[in-house]
Amino acid sequence: MKASELRTKDVAALEKEVSDLLKAHFGLRMQKATQQLTNHTQLGRIRRDIARVRTVLAEKKAGAQ
Repeated sequence: MKASELRTKDVAALEKEVSDLLKAHFGLRMQKATQQLTNHTQLGRIRRDIARVRTVLAEKKAGAQ
């Protein structure tokens, strides 16, 4: 997911994206805790995507004021 793709979305879509990513991150953490996660790079990728979406969301909210 690229920041340029995220900037085309509106605030509601970005908030939904954050909640979806947080649910996915929780699922991966549970898989890791139960020794079921095989690809550990997914955790870092999801975490960076969450940060990326939150950054674009903050930019949009700051620009709206």
